[in-house]
Amino acid sequence: MPAMGARCLKQIGCLSLRTYSKTSGKPKLKYDAVIIGGGHNGLVAAAYLQKSGVNCVVLERRHVIGGAAVTEEIIPGFKFSRASYLLSLLRPQIYKDLELKRHGLKIYFRDPHSFTPLLENVGGRPPRSLTLGTDMTENQRQIAQFSEKDAKAYPEYEDFMNRLVAAIDPLLDAPPADTAAIAQGSLMTRLKSLKTLRPLLKAGVTLGSQLPKYYQVLTAPISKILDEWFESEPLKCTLATDAVIGAMSCPATPGSGYVLLHHVMGELEGKKGSWGYVEGGMGMVSNAIAKAAKELGAEIYTEKTVVQILVDNQGKAIGVALQDGTEIRSRLVLSNATPHHTFLSMTPKERLPEDFITMITQFDAKSPVTKINVAVDRLPNFLSRPNTPDGKPLPHHRCSIHLNSEEMQLLNTAYEDASKGRPSERPMIELCIPSSLDPTLAPPGCHVISIFSQYTPYTLSEGRTWSNEERDNYADNVFDWIEKYAPGFKASVIGRDVLTPPDLERIFGLTGGNIFHGSMSLDQLYFSRPVPGFANYKTPIPGLYMCSSGAHPGGGVMGAPGRNAALAALQDLKLRS
Repeated sequence: MPAMGARCLKQIGCLSLRTYSKTSGKPKLKYDAVIIGGGHNGLVAAAYLQKSGVNCVVLERRHVIGGAAVTEEIIPGFKFSRASYLLSLLRPQIYKDLELKRHGLKIYFRDPHSFTPLLENVGGRPPRSLTLGTDMTENQRQIAQFSEKDAKAYPEYEDFMNRLVAAIDPLLDAPPADTAAIAQGSLMTRLKSLKTLRPLLKAGVTLGSQLPKYYQVLTAPISKILDEWFESEPLKCTLATDAVIGAMSCPATPGSGYVLLHHVMGELEGKKGSWGYVEGGMGMVSNAIAKAAKELGAEIYTEKTVVQILVDNQGKAIGVALQDGTEIRSRLVLSNATPHHTFLSMTPKERLPEDFITMITQFDAKSPVTKINVAVDRLPNFLSRPNTPDGKPLPHHRCSIHLNSEEMQLLNTAYEDASKGRPSERPMIELCIPSSLDPTLAPPGCHVISIFSQYTPYTLSEGRTWSNEERDNYADNVFDWIEKYAPGFKASVIGRDVLTPPDLERIFGLTGGNIFHGSMSLDQLYFSRPVPGFANYKTPIPGLYMCSSGAHPGGGVMGAPGRNAALAALQDLKLRS
């Protein structure tokens, strides 16, 4: 172990170790609503239901709440956002309604937000890099290293994308338009359902005459869109990473533009497009939501595994059965599990239409992601931006650091490797160092690093499985690439936690390892999430609702599926009362 690493470990005893959201006890046998899964969406749903007087219980399989938004101390003294690692998409209304700031949510804002170092040899000079943030003048100066034309075009591109974000944003806070009710309901039902078209109509008005051009952004390969705007590969590739991150697709894949939008439509404390680190890690987001829900009266239990959704003879959901045989009855059941797990594992198959089961089976949940959490005894020292002698974080350490992003073809090639059943030889790497802003995560002088890497297939070619050897080989390759950009990185490593797609599935219940609960492709969005005809959080089982990222508007730590599902369930309760 390096000397600095030993010093870090010696100081661990000085840190106050925290238990993250572990709850125990025994739930009652009857509630108004049972929420399956203590991920952030399930907790949001519980808070909104409880706020309306619906007595709720949240049942979480793991020893800690949060789902993928969780903080875990995997290596003593180092606290990791083990799965999700950045906050931006959390809906402002939820932030306000649940008073999350009062409940302890503290955010460290990042500016600049993106750093792309290059591997190049330019006449013995240090390699170049591209840094982007909120200062447009500085952004243009950075881009001008590669193209004066692109530097001039960049502000117009930002305005263009922001207009599309402004149009789509309201669609996130409401259920999709109820086309079935509009087409087939009674006259009164049709008239009421027409209101669900308002967000869509408003979006169309916002986009105006440029609607065809915006339609292209949503349907075309992001490579085509970026090629129309820019000529410099480092800029195009940096922007393209947001279009493919978490997706088994590449810049040449049609429809990859929406995933980019999904990553630029965020807002934190009124700051549009901001991304930040949460003090204490992403588990503190879940903790703040849980505190709000519990203050309102909701009950939350960990280590309570739901194995079956109970359905009565009339086909209505009436509660859940736990692994220990306990049955808990309720008027409502909301599932924060993936669509696959909800309907193919927990719901009695005989209660579901065959065509519905077929559609759920075909719901694409392929994942390219391997998450690697690393404890280090010093900051990475990039060739393009050397560290200062004092070893303190510099602005670029606080960014999302994009490696192997010199040109879009690198991403296409990395994707092609995975499509053939093998991990990418030159993987796409997004590296974040939250401890560069948040000192609570690691001992003094040490840091935690989140590495979000692609592409790694769930199933390897030639019948191979993700053995410890395969896992280590891939992580070693990722570290070798980081070493090329920041020599000395490998020697700084104290420990690591490598999570391949099967690991993400096993630990967090993410089918296929997909962080979004299912692909965010156009055929699995809005009207069709998770499947056509059931995009309004309802299911073929009356009383059973989907509140997870597998429902509209999809993945990311936004809470919208939880809030929207709770409001839909409340509306149905009023109609039945």
